[in-house]
Amino acid sequence: MSNLSKELLRKYIGEQNFSNSTEVLNSMKELFKEVLQEALEAELDETLGYGKHEVNSKSNSRNGYSKKTIKSELGTVSLDIPRDRNGEFEPRIVPKHQRNITGIEDKVLSLYSKGMTTRDISEQIKELYEVEISAETVSNITNRILPLVSEWQNRSLEKMYSFVFMDAIHYKVREDKHVVVKAAYVVIGVNLDGEKEVLGIWIGANESSKFWLSVLNDLKHRGVQDVLIFCVDGLNGFKEAIGATFPFSKIQRCIIHQIRSSMKYVPYKDKKAFVADLKSVYTAVTESVAMENLIEIKGKWDSKYPHAIKSWEDNWDNLSTFFEFSPHIRKIIYTTNVIESLNSQFRKVTKTKLIFPTDESLMKMLYLSTERVHSKWTRNYAGWDLVINELKIVFADIFSKGA
Repeated sequence: MSNLSKELLRKYIGEQNFSNSTEVLNSMKELFKEVLQEALEAELDETLGYGKHEVNSKSNSRNGYSKKTIKSELGTVSLDIPRDRNGEFEPRIVPKHQRNITGIEDKVLSLYSKGMTTRDISEQIKELYEVEISAETVSNITNRILPLVSEWQNRSLEKMYSFVFMDAIHYKVREDKHVVVKAAYVVIGVNLDGEKEVLGIWIGANESSKFWLSVLNDLKHRGVQDVLIFCVDGLNGFKEAIGATFPFSKIQRCIIHQIRSSMKYVPYKDKKAFVADLKSVYTAVTESVAMENLIEIKGKWDSKYPHAIKSWEDNWDNLSTFFEFSPHIRKIIYTTNVIESLNSQFRKVTKTKLIFPTDESLMKMLYLSTERVHSKWTRNYAGWDLVINELKIVFADIFSKGA
């Protein structure tokens, strides 16, 4: 604020002789009205091409005023909307037919993205802005983002991604008068600059390898030609789905998911010791040392908990991929924490919704939550130069194909 404007403000405050905050608010409301009124007059001057007290040599001219009451953050304000004879004046600051300038639609979407129900939003808007909007109106406002959701879901993607993380989170959705469990299939991509983005969210039947195949095909249709490494959980069928769509990609199965899966077979009394032994496997310097440690663990625990060990042996091809890389890349791919973190944000905003009425209502909330998360993803991975240089060596054939 300039020195002049401060002086004017202090002079104005001195003239008003305020005694409480309510008087300040009422004065601001009156000042706000005057500023709006002058802004409308200035807009009409611009449209007509001459000022209010200038000689008019043009065909169009002023034609009085029409009364209009609007709702603002400061409450209800009555304005005199200037008119022109030719009906060409289109106010920008208070558009025609608009009687609410509080930005309520943006606030509704913001509250919806944070998990509030339509009824709660309706009550919140009434309390804050003294504006009556029904839960149905709130729903209609949120429906206006559906074209944006569709555009986002069908946007073109980059040709190559260094890493792609895939996972699913489950919700109850009403369908044909029944409540069914559906999966929100989530895919996060890391591009060649180390930047993360949610590539898409698909609502479908409960998690299955068949649906994942359709998701991967959708990524291809939207322009993805190569993915260097897929990072996935323990769903059966991932390997086949990826092999059918991106046969030259490597797969890393999430170590954290694998540990959790193993621990289901181990009783509480042995969990601590078993986990300590497993750590010697996934923190090993090389794959050969990791395999030696796994064999040793098998000798110790196999007689008690054979299924806990067998799952590591059966999935070793996909569990051991990260041993091919340096610690910089191992740190990125050994777990799907990046997508687990996103899912935790989804759970926060959906916890009040025990059942979603439609797939669209679920998708709206997940999309708005995704947009909020995207705004916080401002940094790429640390040491990315080292990561991308290593990937270019390991995947030289794929990089040379796109050169």
